[in-house]
Amino acid sequence: MIRSVVRGTGAALPRRIMKNADFEGMVETSDEWIAQRTGIRQRHIAADDETTASLGEAAARAALDNAGLTPADIDLIVLATSTPNNTFPATAVDIQNRLGMHHGFAFDLQAVCSGFVYAVTTADLYIRGGLAKRVLVIGSETFLDWSDRSTCVLFGDGAGAMVLEAGEGAGSIADHGVLAASLRSDGAHKDKLFVDGGPSTTGTVGHLRMEGREVFKHAVGMITDVIEATFSAAGITAEDLDWFVPHQANKRIIDASAKKLGIAEQKVVVTVDLHGNTSAASVPLALSVAVADGRIKKGDLVLIEAMGGGFTWGAVLVRW
Repeated sequence: MIRSVVRGTGAALPRRIMKNADFEGMVETSDEWIAQRTGIRQRHIAADDETTASLGEAAARAALDNAGLTPADIDLIVLATSTPNNTFPATAVDIQNRLGMHHGFAFDLQAVCSGFVYAVTTADLYIRGGLAKRVLVIGSETFLDWSDRSTCVLFGDGAGAMVLEAGEGAGSIADHGVLAASLRSDGAHKDKLFVDGGPSTTGTVGHLRMEGREVFKHAVGMITDVIEATFSAAGITAEDLDWFVPHQANKRIIDASAKKLGIAEQKVVVTVDLHGNTSAASVPLALSVAVADGRIKKGDLVLIEAMGGGFTWGAVLVRW
Protein backbone atom coordinates (compact mmCIF):
# COMPACT_ATOMS: atom_id res chain seq x y z
CA MET A 1 0.00 0.00 0.00
CA ILE A 2 1.03 3.64 -0.42
CA ARG A 3 2.36 5.39 2.69
CA SER A 4 3.16 9.10 3.16
CA VAL A 5 6.77 8.99 4.35
CA VAL A 6 8.59 11.88 6.04
CA ARG A 7 11.56 12.97 3.93
CA GLY A 8 12.59 16.14 5.77
CA THR A 9 11.70 18.82 8.31
CA GLY A 10 12.64 22.46 8.74
CA ALA A 11 11.88 25.56 10.78
CA ALA A 12 12.15 29.34 10.70
CA LEU A 13 11.90 31.81 13.58
CA PRO A 14 11.83 35.61 13.64
CA ARG A 15 15.08 37.33 14.59
CA ARG A 16 13.71 39.05 17.69
CA ILE A 17 13.45 37.07 20.94
CA MET A 18 11.18 38.45 23.65
CA LYS A 19 11.66 37.21 27.21
CA ASN A 20 8.86 37.17 29.77
CA ALA A 21 10.52 40.01 31.66
CA ASP A 22 10.25 42.20 28.57
CA PHE A 23 6.48 42.30 29.02
CA GLU A 24 6.66 43.73 32.53
CA GLY A 25 6.76 47.35 31.38
CA MET A 26 4.07 46.83 28.74
CA VAL A 27 1.26 44.90 30.46
CA GLU A 28 0.45 43.89 34.03
CA THR A 29 2.35 40.62 34.32
CA SER A 30 5.64 39.09 35.44
CA ASP A 31 8.11 36.44 34.40
CA GLU A 32 7.10 34.33 37.40
CA TRP A 33 3.36 34.58 36.59
CA ILE A 34 3.80 33.54 32.95
CA ALA A 35 6.30 30.75 33.59
CA GLN A 36 4.36 29.25 36.49
CA ARG A 37 1.05 29.07 34.61
CA THR A 38 2.24 28.19 31.12
CA GLY A 39 5.87 27.04 31.14
CA ILE A 40 6.75 29.79 28.63
CA ARG A 41 10.07 31.59 29.10
CA GLN A 42 10.44 33.36 25.77
CA ARG A 43 8.99 33.65 22.26
CA HIS A 44 10.03 35.01 18.87
CA ILE A 45 8.30 38.12 17.54
CA ALA A 46 8.07 38.93 13.83
CA ALA A 47 9.43 42.24 12.54
CA ASP A 48 7.63 44.21 9.84
CA ASP A 49 9.59 42.40 7.13
CA GLU A 50 8.85 38.95 8.59
CA THR A 51 5.45 37.62 7.54
CA THR A 52 3.58 34.33 7.47
CA ALA A 53 4.69 33.95 3.84
CA SER A 54 8.36 34.81 4.39
CA LEU A 55 8.70 32.58 7.45
CA GLY A 56 6.80 29.81 5.66
CA GLU A 57 9.16 30.09 2.71
CA ALA A 58 12.22 29.89 4.96
CA ALA A 59 10.88 26.83 6.79
CA ALA A 60 9.99 25.21 3.46
CA ARG A 61 13.50 25.74 2.11
CA ALA A 62 14.98 24.28 5.29
CA ALA A 63 12.75 21.18 4.99
CA LEU A 64 13.66 20.76 1.32
CA ASP A 65 17.37 21.02 2.14
CA ASN A 66 16.92 18.46 4.92
CA ALA A 67 15.17 16.14 2.44
CA GLY A 68 17.77 16.66 -0.29
CA LEU A 69 15.05 17.96 -2.63
CA THR A 70 14.24 21.14 -4.56
CA PRO A 71 10.95 22.96 -5.23
CA ALA A 72 10.89 21.22 -8.61
CA ASP A 73 10.32 17.93 -6.77
CA ILE A 74 7.15 19.13 -5.00
CA ASP A 75 3.63 18.60 -6.38
CA LEU A 76 1.56 20.27 -3.67
CA ILE A 77 1.92 22.82 -0.86
CA VAL A 78 -0.53 22.77 2.04
CA LEU A 79 -0.13 25.73 4.40
CA ALA A 80 -1.78 25.63 7.81
CA THR A 81 -2.30 29.16 9.11
CA SER A 82 -4.78 31.41 10.88
CA THR A 83 -2.80 34.51 9.94
CA PRO A 84 -2.50 34.66 6.14
CA ASN A 85 -0.74 37.57 4.45
CA ASN A 86 -4.00 38.39 2.66
CA THR A 87 -7.62 37.29 2.94
CA PHE A 88 -7.03 35.96 -0.58
CA PRO A 89 -5.26 34.61 -2.51
CA ALA A 90 -4.02 31.81 -0.29
CA THR A 91 -0.64 32.50 1.30
CA ALA A 92 0.38 29.04 0.07
CA VAL A 93 0.44 30.32 -3.53
CA ASP A 94 2.61 33.24 -2.36
CA ILE A 95 5.05 30.74 -0.86
CA GLN A 96 4.82 28.65 -4.05
CA ASN A 97 5.87 31.70 -6.08
CA ARG A 98 8.63 32.65 -3.62
CA LEU A 99 10.06 29.16 -4.06
CA GLY A 100 10.07 29.64 -7.83
CA MET A 101 7.58 26.83 -8.19
CA HIS A 102 5.25 27.34 -11.17
CA HIS A 103 3.79 23.86 -11.37
CA GLY A 104 1.55 21.78 -9.13
CA PHE A 105 -0.94 23.40 -6.76
CA ALA A 106 -1.13 25.04 -3.35
CA PHE A 107 -3.76 26.04 -0.82
CA ASP A 108 -4.25 27.21 2.76
CA LEU A 109 -5.95 25.17 5.47
CA GLN A 110 -7.52 26.82 8.52
CA ALA A 111 -8.01 24.76 11.67
CA VAL A 112 -6.27 27.17 14.07
CA CYS A 113 -3.77 25.40 16.37
CA SER A 114 -4.79 22.00 14.95
CA GLY A 115 -3.96 23.22 11.44
CA PHE A 116 -0.72 21.31 10.94
CA VAL A 117 -2.23 18.04 12.16
CA TYR A 118 -5.17 18.55 9.77
CA ALA A 119 -2.73 19.48 6.98
CA VAL A 120 -0.67 16.31 7.44
CA THR A 121 -3.78 14.16 7.14
CA THR A 122 -4.89 16.15 4.08
CA ALA A 123 -1.50 15.69 2.41
CA ASP A 124 -1.62 11.98 3.26
CA LEU A 125 -4.95 11.63 1.46
CA TYR A 126 -3.66 13.42 -1.65
CA ILE A 127 -0.61 11.15 -1.71
CA ARG A 128 -2.56 7.93 -1.15
CA GLY A 129 -5.13 9.08 -3.71
CA GLY A 130 -2.41 9.46 -6.33
CA LEU A 131 -2.84 13.21 -6.90
CA ALA A 132 0.58 14.10 -5.50
CA LYS A 133 3.86 12.26 -5.01
CA ARG A 134 5.59 14.81 -2.78
CA VAL A 135 3.86 17.37 -0.56
CA LEU A 136 5.29 20.29 1.36
CA VAL A 137 3.25 20.71 4.57
CA ILE A 138 3.82 24.02 6.36
CA GLY A 139 2.55 25.67 9.54
CA SER A 140 3.26 29.40 9.77
CA GLU A 141 1.90 32.17 12.03
CA THR A 142 2.51 35.86 12.85
CA PHE A 143 -0.34 37.10 15.02
CA LEU A 144 0.53 38.70 18.36
CA ASP A 145 -2.19 40.99 19.79
CA TRP A 146 -0.54 43.50 22.11
CA SER A 147 -3.86 44.91 23.34
CA ASP A 148 -4.89 41.87 25.40
CA ARG A 149 -2.81 41.01 28.48
CA SER A 150 -4.45 37.60 28.82
CA THR A 151 -3.24 36.43 25.39
CA CYS A 152 -0.25 38.52 24.29
CA VAL A 153 2.08 36.77 26.75
CA LEU A 154 1.06 33.33 25.49
CA PHE A 155 1.78 33.49 21.78
CA GLY A 156 4.79 33.71 19.49
CA ASP A 157 5.55 33.75 15.78
CA GLY A 158 7.32 31.15 13.65
CA ALA A 159 7.05 28.48 10.98
CA GLY A 160 7.77 24.79 10.57
CA ALA A 161 7.60 22.49 7.56
CA MET A 162 7.66 18.83 6.58
CA VAL A 163 8.14 17.07 3.25
CA LEU A 164 5.99 13.96 2.76
CA GLU A 165 6.67 11.54 -0.09
CA ALA A 166 4.80 8.53 -1.46
CA GLY A 167 6.41 5.26 -0.44
CA GLU A 168 5.49 1.60 -0.40
CA GLY A 169 4.37 -0.16 2.76
CA ALA A 170 3.16 -3.62 3.70
CA GLY A 171 0.16 -2.26 5.57
CA SER A 172 1.59 -2.99 9.01
CA ILE A 173 2.63 -0.92 12.03
CA ALA A 174 6.26 -1.47 10.94
CA ASP A 175 5.76 0.67 7.81
CA HIS A 176 7.42 4.07 7.57
CA GLY A 177 5.10 7.06 7.14
CA VAL A 178 1.65 8.11 8.32
CA LEU A 179 0.03 5.08 9.97
CA ALA A 180 -3.17 6.35 11.60
CA ALA A 181 -5.02 9.55 12.42
CA SER A 182 -8.08 10.88 14.21
CA LEU A 183 -9.63 14.33 13.68
CA ARG A 184 -12.49 16.04 15.51
CA SER A 185 -14.27 19.38 15.77
CA ASP A 186 -17.18 20.79 17.73
CA GLY A 187 -18.50 24.25 16.88
CA ALA A 188 -20.49 24.40 20.11
CA HIS A 189 -17.27 25.66 21.73
CA LYS A 190 -16.68 28.46 19.21
CA ASP A 191 -17.02 31.29 21.74
CA LYS A 192 -14.35 29.88 24.05
CA LEU A 193 -11.49 30.66 21.64
CA PHE A 194 -12.05 32.91 18.65
CA VAL A 195 -11.17 36.12 16.80
CA ASP A 196 -13.87 38.77 17.15
CA GLY A 197 -13.92 39.94 13.56
CA GLY A 198 -13.64 39.07 9.90
CA PRO A 199 -14.40 40.27 6.36
CA SER A 200 -18.02 38.99 6.47
CA THR A 201 -18.93 40.48 9.87
CA THR A 202 -16.91 43.46 11.08
CA GLY A 203 -14.82 44.07 7.98
CA THR A 204 -11.74 43.98 10.22
CA VAL A 205 -9.15 41.37 11.14
CA GLY A 206 -10.38 41.35 14.75
CA HIS A 207 -8.62 40.37 17.97
CA LEU A 208 -8.05 37.05 19.68
CA ARG A 209 -10.46 36.25 22.51
CA MET A 210 -10.01 33.28 24.82
CA GLU A 211 -11.66 31.87 27.93
CA GLY A 212 -8.48 30.30 29.25
CA ARG A 213 -10.01 28.25 32.04
CA GLU A 214 -12.68 26.82 29.74
CA VAL A 215 -10.10 25.87 27.12
CA PHE A 216 -7.95 24.18 29.77
CA LYS A 217 -10.98 22.35 31.17
CA HIS A 218 -11.80 20.74 27.82
CA ALA A 219 -8.26 20.30 26.46
CA VAL A 220 -7.02 17.20 28.28
CA GLY A 221 -10.17 15.16 27.70
CA MET A 222 -10.40 16.06 24.01
CA ILE A 223 -6.72 15.42 23.38
CA THR A 224 -6.78 12.00 25.04
CA ASP A 225 -9.96 11.13 23.09
CA VAL A 226 -8.33 11.44 19.65
CA ILE A 227 -5.05 9.93 20.80
CA GLU A 228 -6.79 6.83 22.16
CA ALA A 229 -8.73 6.56 18.89
CA THR A 230 -5.45 6.75 16.96
CA PHE A 231 -3.85 4.12 19.20
CA SER A 232 -6.86 1.86 18.61
CA ALA A 233 -6.72 2.32 14.83
CA ALA A 234 -3.02 1.44 14.79
CA GLY A 235 -3.31 -1.38 17.33
CA ILE A 236 -0.74 0.07 19.73
CA THR A 237 -0.51 1.49 23.26
CA ALA A 238 1.32 4.45 24.78
CA GLU A 239 4.21 2.14 25.70
CA ASP A 240 4.90 1.52 21.99
CA LEU A 241 5.60 5.21 21.32
CA ASP A 242 9.12 6.54 20.98
CA TRP A 243 8.10 10.22 20.98
CA PHE A 244 5.04 12.31 21.79
CA VAL A 245 5.09 15.74 20.09
CA PRO A 246 2.07 17.71 21.34
CA HIS A 247 0.83 21.18 20.48
CA GLN A 248 2.93 23.59 22.51
CA ALA A 249 0.27 25.75 24.17
CA ASN A 250 0.71 25.19 27.88
CA LYS A 251 3.12 22.98 29.82
CA ARG A 252 0.40 22.03 32.31
CA ILE A 253 -1.86 20.74 29.52
CA ILE A 254 1.05 18.80 28.01
CA ASP A 255 1.95 17.23 31.36
CA ALA A 256 -1.65 16.37 32.26
CA SER A 257 -2.33 14.81 28.85
CA ALA A 258 0.83 12.68 28.92
CA LYS A 259 0.08 11.53 32.47
CA LYS A 260 -3.52 10.57 31.63
CA LEU A 261 -2.36 8.61 28.59
CA GLY A 262 0.48 6.89 30.42
CA ILE A 263 3.18 8.43 28.20
CA ALA A 264 6.52 8.60 29.99
CA GLU A 265 7.84 12.12 30.62
CA GLN A 266 11.12 11.39 28.85
CA LYS A 267 9.22 10.65 25.63
CA VAL A 268 7.53 14.06 25.49
CA VAL A 269 9.03 16.80 23.28
CA VAL A 270 8.55 20.22 24.90
CA THR A 271 9.47 23.52 23.24
CA VAL A 272 6.77 25.80 24.68
CA ASP A 273 9.43 27.39 26.91
CA LEU A 274 11.35 28.55 23.83
CA HIS A 275 8.59 29.40 21.35
CA GLY A 276 5.39 30.04 23.29
CA ASN A 277 2.19 29.05 21.50
CA THR A 278 2.83 29.41 17.77
CA SER A 279 -0.55 27.93 16.79
CA ALA A 280 -0.29 25.92 13.52
CA ALA A 281 3.51 26.30 13.57
CA SER A 282 3.77 24.72 17.02
CA VAL A 283 3.97 21.03 16.13
CA PRO A 284 6.30 21.32 13.10
CA LEU A 285 8.62 23.62 15.08
CA ALA A 286 8.81 21.05 17.89
CA LEU A 287 9.36 18.23 15.38
CA SER A 288 12.16 20.16 13.72
CA VAL A 289 13.91 20.76 17.05
CA ALA A 290 13.69 17.08 18.03
CA VAL A 291 14.93 15.92 14.62
CA ALA A 292 17.79 18.44 14.57
CA ASP A 293 19.05 17.48 18.04
CA GLY A 294 18.94 13.76 17.21
CA ARG A 295 16.09 12.67 19.43
CA ILE A 296 13.75 11.64 16.60
CA LYS A 297 15.49 9.12 14.38
CA LYS A 298 14.56 6.92 11.44
CA GLY A 299 12.30 4.09 12.56
CA ASP A 300 10.93 5.92 15.60
CA LEU A 301 7.20 5.84 16.26
CA VAL A 302 6.04 9.46 16.70
CA LEU A 303 2.65 10.79 17.76
CA ILE A 304 1.69 14.40 17.03
CA GLU A 305 -1.45 16.07 18.38
CA ALA A 306 -3.04 19.49 18.65
CA MET A 307 -6.17 21.30 19.78
CA GLY A 308 -7.35 24.72 18.64
CA GLY A 309 -10.22 27.15 18.37
CA GLY A 310 -13.47 25.87 17.03
CA PHE A 311 -12.83 23.60 18.87
CA THR A 312 -10.74 21.47 16.52
CA TRP A 313 -8.46 18.67 17.66
CA GLY A 314 -6.63 15.71 16.21
CA ALA A 315 -3.73 13.27 16.35
CA VAL A 316 -1.51 11.56 13.76
CA LEU A 317 0.79 8.56 14.25
CA VAL A 318 3.92 8.49 12.08
CA ARG A 319 6.74 5.98 11.72
CA TRP A 320 9.79 8.13 10.98
